[in-house]
Amino acid sequence: MEKSDHIQSIIRTLPDNPGVYQYFDVDGKIIYVGKAKNLKKRVSSYFNKDQYENGKTQVLVKKISDIKFIIVDTEIDALLLENNLIKKYQPRYNVLLKDDKTYPWICIKNERFPRVFSTRIVVKDGSSYFGPYASVRVMNMVLDLIKQLYKLRNCNLKLEDSAIKANKFKVCLEYHIGNCKAPCVGKETIIEYDQTIAEIKEIIKGNISTVAKHLKALLQQRIEKMDFENAQLIKEKINLLEKFQSKSTVVSPTINNVDVFSIVSDEKAGYVNFLKVINGAIIQGHTIELKKKLDESDEELLTLAIAELRERFNSDSKEVIIPFALETVFPNVEFTIPQRGDKKHLLELSERNVKYYKNEKIKQESLVDPERHTKRILEQMKKDLHLTQEPRHIECFDNSNFQGAFPVAAMTVFKDAKPSKKEYRHFNIKTVEGPDDFASMEEVIYRRYKRVLEEKLPLPELIVIDGGKGQLSSAMESLEKLGLRGKVGIIGIAKKLEEIYFPNDSIPIYLDKRSETLKIIQQIRDEAHRFGITHHRSKRDKGTLKTELTEIEGISTATAQKLLTHFKSVKNIKEAKEPELAEVIGKAKAKSVFLFYNTSR
Repeated sequence: MEKSDHIQSIIRTLPDNPGVYQYFDVDGKIIYVGKAKNLKKRVSSYFNKDQYENGKTQVLVKKISDIKFIIVDTEIDALLLENNLIKKYQPRYNVLLKDDKTYPWICIKNERFPRVFSTRIVVKDGSSYFGPYASVRVMNMVLDLIKQLYKLRNCNLKLEDSAIKANKFKVCLEYHIGNCKAPCVGKETIIEYDQTIAEIKEIIKGNISTVAKHLKALLQQRIEKMDFENAQLIKEKINLLEKFQSKSTVVSPTINNVDVFSIVSDEKAGYVNFLKVINGAIIQGHTIELKKKLDESDEELLTLAIAELRERFNSDSKEVIIPFALETVFPNVEFTIPQRGDKKHLLELSERNVKYYKNEKIKQESLVDPERHTKRILEQMKKDLHLTQEPRHIECFDNSNFQGAFPVAAMTVFKDAKPSKKEYRHFNIKTVEGPDDFASMEEVIYRRYKRVLEEKLPLPELIVIDGGKGQLSSAMESLEKLGLRGKVGIIGIAKKLEEIYFPNDSIPIYLDKRSETLKIIQQIRDEAHRFGITHHRSKRDKGTLKTELTEIEGISTATAQKLLTHFKSVKNIKEAKEPELAEVIGKAKAKSVFLFYNTSR
């Protein structure tokens, strides 16, 4: 890439430190933000000739008019700063984080006799905030448990010690119905209330076993003191905690304070799932979508997502389970790539969640805006298969024969990436003798498109041949004869490795197995195979009838079919008595069949 004098001078003076770089266009607008272990090496790499095959990156570099950078101490500092700048400026060529929700938190208010409530607004007033919760239902379940376990105040009175001693307050209805212990009139001390708040914090953090252990010790004390009434109240609290814990997804009690991340991606976006595990129970789960801008790798997307989600959910986990190694080092964090056991099961659970999220998003997109969904698939197919136009009309061909006998072919049709079954066609091979797939394909393609031209029917944008180089070359022979070479896109797909062949190119391409392009090609190919096999079986059955039953004088194919329908098999027909045969096909024909099978030949 060519560099202006201004850009060259900036690159020459770039430091070798970790940091964040910002690219600006001619209007002074930030168009890209990136992080680097070494600013000089990373920024210089953008301007190396033929450094990128990605066309979008080349477009980005052409638009860079100015570069600014910020030096930081470590690579992780660079990652966090990059994340914040992307969220602030949303540059055109950066990954787009698709997640604009405001999540709820549980707040423990900074006040005497603190209130506990949910909020979507975090105020820096010294209060404790726990969350955010990706699921309001999960948060409400925690708050309901707290309400059942503890009697907290919900009024907004300023319960200063002097005001309580001066009897400035009166008990309210909440006290009379048993929802509050009335600290406002001194019926509950600040020490007792703070102990309750300490237990609530442990519950919110997921440390239910710690609270249960404390309550069980307290229960034993009450029993020893013969205080059975309070012992029963504590027992009920323990039961509630155990019931709540049973609703959590328990993995293994030995796994404590661990984060789990997994990723799936396609050409357009990456999807990252996050699970928070405390004391063997999953207490939080969330999935985000990251829109690709410059064909970012899974490693880049996962690194960005880990930084974002750990910051958002205030995670301090020292262990993070991931599917593959990352170059970025997070301070005080150990990354684990499990191969077996409970941690591997956790990773698989996260992967199931992220795959489900992605599939549901695609389904919703197709339901809400099916045309847009279809257009996206067709645009991707056009790009992947190097076509000149979107393949809205696809025709696929498959040959079928049985040990060289009864050769047939099938054509299936997709319109707008969906089967158009009314346009499916069968072909009986007429000019080829023996098992010759190449010659059969040449015949079928010629017959199909000769008719299309004669009847002035629309040509497809793409022809798919079920087979490799040989079948594709045979199909091209027919298109050449008809003058259609170069006027219709055509590919071959070889079954074993799902290789995609193009005309006049002996080296196939391999599409990503996750790509929608390959899935559509596989689907239409499998449809052609199924449709061809059905026709082949029918023809083979009729051929079998013709070689045996229809050899009998006076027995037509229709009569033979009537016999088979009634007697179920040729064996039963052979063993049938003449009167039994006569009931089905009449006396004269029955006599012919009976004599055919019961006289020596």
